[in-house]
Amino acid sequence: MVISAFILGLLGSFHCIGMCGPIAFMLPLDHKNKLKKLFQVSLYHTGRLLAYSILGVFFGLIGKSLYLFGMQQILSIIIGIFMIMMVLVPKQILNTYNFSKPIYKVISNIKNALGKELRKKTSDTFLTIGFLNGFLPCGLVYMAIFGALALGNSIESSIYMLFFGIGTIPLMTTVVYTSNFLSRNNIRPHIQKIIPVCIIIIGLLFILRGMGLGIPYISPKPIIEIVSTNYNCH
Repeated sequence: MVISAFILGLLGSFHCIGMCGPIAFMLPLDHKNKLKKLFQVSLYHTGRLLAYSILGVFFGLIGKSLYLFGMQQILSIIIGIFMIMMVLVPKQILNTYNFSKPIYKVISNIKNALGKELRKKTSDTFLTIGFLNGFLPCGLVYMAIFGALALGNSIESSIYMLFFGIGTIPLMTTVVYTSNFLSRNNIRPHIQKIIPVCIIIIGLLFILRGMGLGIPYISPKPIIEIVSTNYNCH
């Protein structure tokens, strides 16, 4: 599952660049000092990874509470089906149900905070920008969150989101250093076609995981705790 998170981040970054790209272009980097610039970019990525990890912990705790009610396997299957539907259902229908609407005010506050940080040039600015950037809405981040939710463990979910974030680093770093990379790179359309296939495969993995077929690492059998009802009364 961790590998699937990394692949989702790696391929998905071609999609998420529409949201994060403009922010990356506007980073107040020191272009004269290459070592300092690398340090600033590293802080930016660290902030994003921290945000993703926190999201993983939060949704992992929610998944754990569902696990305690014996719903983890069902949840895994539902999330797998939902991932596949997000790819197969026409965008016109999905746009009718915009999941970001209830949190528009929060998003607005994040964007305002980002605007203030982009005007600064202190070292902590880059960490803060990356951290706030990690909470901005993105379809691929939603997919990763669904995966973290299905794991039902805050630590595993945090690691899942961390590896998703690590997968986005190569392209995001390229964007920071080469602003015209996407405009002259003809592989983007091909990657965009691969992303839906990747999401469907990950969705199928979650369905298999929920089915508990006894396949090592992919679909392990559920662990059932047997509690004896025989008590000795003295």
